[in-house]
This record gives sequence, C-alpha cells and structure tokens, in this order.
Amino acid sequence: MNKKLLRIIITAVLLAIAYTIERTTNLPTWQLLIVYLIPYLIIGYDVIVEAGEGIVEDEPFNEDMLMVIATLGALCIGFLPNAETAFTEAVFVMLFFQIGELFEDYAEDKSRKSIESLMQLRPDVATVERDGITIEMNPEEIGLGEIVVVRPGEKIALDGVIVEGSSSLNASALTGESLPNSVGLGDEVLAGCVNLSGLLKIKVNKSFGDSTVSKIIRLVEESAEKKSKSETFINRFAKIYTPIVVAAAVIVAFVPPFFYPSYTEAFGTWLYRALTFLIVSCPCALVISVPLAFFGGIGGASKRGILIKGGSYIDKLAKLDTIVFDKTGTLTKGEFEVTAVHPDKCAPTHLLHLAAHVERYSTHPIAVSLKNAYPDEQDDCTIEDITETAGQGISARVNGHTVCVGNALLMRSLNIDTTQCKDDIGTIVHISIDGEYAGHIVVADTIKHDTKEAIENLKGTGIDRFVMLSGDREDVCKAVADMLHIDEYHSELLPNDKLDILEKVMENKGNVAFVGDGINDAPVLARADVGIAMGALGSDAAIESADVVLMNDSLKKIAEAIGISRHTVGIARQNVVFAIGVKIAVLVLAALGLTPMWLAVFADVGVLVLSVLNAMRTLNIK
Repeated sequence: MNKKLLRIIITAVLLAIAYTIERTTNLPTWQLLIVYLIPYLIIGYDVIVEAGEGIVEDEPFNEDMLMVIATLGALCIGFLPNAETAFTEAVFVMLFFQIGELFEDYAEDKSRKSIESLMQLRPDVATVERDGITIEMNPEEIGLGEIVVVRPGEKIALDGVIVEGSSSLNASALTGESLPNSVGLGDEVLAGCVNLSGLLKIKVNKSFGDSTVSKIIRLVEESAEKKSKSETFINRFAKIYTPIVVAAAVIVAFVPPFFYPSYTEAFGTWLYRALTFLIVSCPCALVISVPLAFFGGIGGASKRGILIKGGSYIDKLAKLDTIVFDKTGTLTKGEFEVTAVHPDKCAPTHLLHLAAHVERYSTHPIAVSLKNAYPDEQDDCTIEDITETAGQGISARVNGHTVCVGNALLMRSLNIDTTQCKDDIGTIVHISIDGEYAGHIVVADTIKHDTKEAIENLKGTGIDRFVMLSGDREDVCKAVADMLHIDEYHSELLPNDKLDILEKVMENKGNVAFVGDGINDAPVLARADVGIAMGALGSDAAIESADVVLMNDSLKKIAEAIGISRHTVGIARQNVVFAIGVKIAVLVLAALGLTPMWLAVFADVGVLVLSVLNAMRTLNIK
C-alpha cells in the first residue's frame, strides 16, 4: 500500500479517536493537545520538514510554510482567552492537504507512466554474434560494427543496417502507426522497433547512448523538467502572494483588536480569523494543478507519437497563428517518381521500358525513379554499349536499337528536336530511338498522400497564414502551392534565405511554427517560436533543434498537437479561474469572521482536489 495512503488512513482513525476523547472527557487543554499531536505529526511531519528546508534555502514563502503556520496556529488558538480549541480543524486541514497531494501523486504517476512507457522500448539484453557464436549481453557493451541478431518477437536494441534476412517491423511505439514496415538487406532499422517475422542480422552503426530510442527517452525526460510560462507565472505568483497574505493575516490578527474595549478579549477572535484567512489563502491548488496539467498534456501527446520538449511549447502551440513549411520532405515525399509518360511514336509502357533499361546501372535519383516505375528487369532484353555523358544523360543499345535517355542538352547534341511538355511540372526526361525522338517522361517529387487533408485540418484549427519555403524552381513551387491552396511561397532559396524569410514572417505575427525534416533545416527549426520536426526518427538535427518532434511522417499530427495544447491550456486556465475565484470569495468572508474552519478547509484543500482532478483530464485527451 502507498505509504502516504497508509498515513492518511491511520491519521483518520486517530483523529476520530481524539475527537471522541475530546467530546466524552474533560481533559485539560494541554492534554488534549498531546492527544491531537499524535495524528498531526503522523500526517504532517513531511510538510513541517519541507517548510523548514524552505527557510534554510531562503525560500520560506511557499504553500508548506502557509500550511504549517495555519495549522500550528490552530493548535495554539485554544490557549487564548475566550477562544475555543481548534485541534480537530488543525489535523483535518493537514489531513486534507495530504489527500490533495495523494491525488496529485496519482495523477503525476499516471502521466509519468504514459511517458516512461517509452523506456520499455529499450531492451535490457541484446544478442551479439562474435566468432560465429551468439552471446546475450547488455546493449551498452556492444560496439559499432558488431553484428546483432534479432529473432522474431524481439525488440531491436541498437540502430543499424540489415546485413542478413528480411522481416516486418512494428514501429508503433516510436511512430504511433500500427502498420508494419517491410525491411530487407541494406535497410536501416531503429532501436525500439519489434521484429515480427524473420530472423535479422544487423550491423550496429550507432552506440547504445546515441541510438534513436535513447535520444527520444532523454528528450522526454528533459521535457518534464522544462517549465512553461504559465508555471513560471505561478511560481512568481506564489513568491509574491505568500508574504502578502502572511502580512495581511498579521494585520487581521493584531490591528482590529485596538478598536475594541478589551484588546486581550478581541485578540483571540481576530487571531482565529487570521488563521482561517491563512488557511484559505494557501495557493497550493494553483502551484500544483497548473504544472500538473502541462505535465499531463506532455504525457498525453507522447502517447500519440508527439514529443513536446516542455510546457512552454504547449503554450506556444495553443497560440499559433502562422505555420511555415519546408517543401521537400515535408509537404512532398522528397523522392522522385514518374508522374507522366508522353510517348511520341510508341506505347507508354514501351517508352518507360526502354528508359528503365538504359538507366539500369545508374544510381542517380532520376534513374532510380525510372527503374522503380518499370521494375521488371528480367524480360530477356539485351543491353549493350552503355555510355554516360556527364550532365546530359545515358545512351545504350537495347535489343540492337540505340536508345538515348537524358535532358534537352543531350537531344540537342544529337540534333534531335524535342517536344515541349506544357501540362506537367517536374524534370523532363527525353528519349530517342535510333536517332528519332520517341517522347518524354515527367519525373517529379510528389505530394504526400495526407498533406491536403492535413492543411485543411490546420485551417480548421484557426491558423490563418501558411507559408512554403523551398530551394526548388519557381514553377515547381507554384504548382505545389496551388494544389495545397497555400497563398504565400518562396522558391530557389538557400538555407540562409529561409532563415531571413522566417524572421520577416515572425516580425508580422505572434507565434510562428516552422515545420521541416530536421536535417537541412536545423537553423530555421531553432529560430522559430515552435520548431516542428517531421518524420525525424534517426535525425540528430531534428531531435536537437526542434521543440516538437513528430514520430512519424504525418502532417496531420500537427493539428493533433495544437488540439492537445489548446485543451491543456484550457484546463490550466479553468483551474486558475476556479481557484482564485473561490479563494477571493472565502478570503473576504474569513476577514469578516464569517468563514467557519470547515469552509476554509474546503477552500484550500477542496479546491486543490477538484483542480487536480480537472488537471488529470489532460491524460485522456480524446
């Protein structure tokens, strides 16, 4: 059983016994004090210690000091002339304060578990192959270049490249996506993924501490330590608020009795009111529930594959009004694909077939896209005399026919007239057969399948300005901007140009987010109010430069992050308004002597419990 819960139960039982003794016996006041001190010290010793530590550390004005002053005063008030004892109230206040903290601990543990579930991604044991023998050992002891064996059902312990085997990997714990990924020879795999089917042998290319999952875990751990602006405001508020209310309580206790015929008789009454005032004024509901709401928001986001590095970025995400996108790799796939085939004197499949065969041995991205579009190389065609002309293209003999594949420069060098492509935007690959123009193929970087939907979702959140930055050509950028209904774009930019434009955008608007792939955009990610790294698994630049890391390649996660942030901030604001509203009302009543101690208890601890319960809603955002 939780130690604090056990203390609460024991204290409640002893408090009931003490109350019974007080009501059924005529013990002197000092003996009753001893009876009540037992449950009081059991439930409140840690609060007293923390208040003392605050004094030692020159930070005395906190909620613990307020609780100690108020409850000790309540224990002493019965010794004043004409004053009733308040022993029950003193223990009761401390008991409910601890109940409030128990709720806080529960909520914090729950949110921490949602974050620390990432820890389970990192296996404690890995199987390494040495001299033909497999050995199980701590992943931290495995060096670069070693071969790790991962059996079906096991988690990958270290980042690396597959050197043997093929399988399907479940990366849902990292990305939030349940769809398995097929991997094979030469593919890079990440620590934390679960091997679903075949046996894999992986050559380690990152040490345990530098693995993707280790970096993610460090990021999440650090995020809980970073304070949001709202939290900082609460802390500043408490440091100013506490001495003010203590001073006000002193005034309430000592000044009004001067206006009575008997100062001594009036002092007991006003001291009681001052102590009630102190109990009501304790700001623990604000100090605890607001940071807890932000911590819960971070935890709730992490369960959805959105890593937010601190509460301050939840604040900024909630207030975003402009989003600046990098184009390549963010709005588009960042990979060339064949988007159109325009033959002149042959069938489209035949034109694509010839181009793919000529480009068979090239590793150029355009060549790869042509080969991917026509992957069947085993069709008994004969390819001979492959010749590459730098900056122009490649020629070869395919089944005895001379086929040339390249740009307009290559065609001009062969005195071949080309056809202008007017309908499609991208890189134009021209093909000739035996000296005659055969047509052209359009190769372009295509828009991701969910980009349009993601932009619409973001517009639905109230974002009113979208900007696209790219180093690509003007016509390509315009085509992408038109398809996505992005009004403002800037093309043919160098990395420094992107930074300059971002700063100009930030001059005109409040909170600006930049969304990039985190590799070439690190300076811009770091400069934006909120830097959001897309699909940043394995990218050192993204993890270190971005403020928010989306664990998969889906732009739709941005709208989700904004929604989570606004929900979190809304709950924090509800707590602030509720706590301050109740306290102001009861403080006025307390100063006028119209607040019984039980109402003071509710105003302090009851508000705390309700605020904590409200803050816990951030853990289960639908």
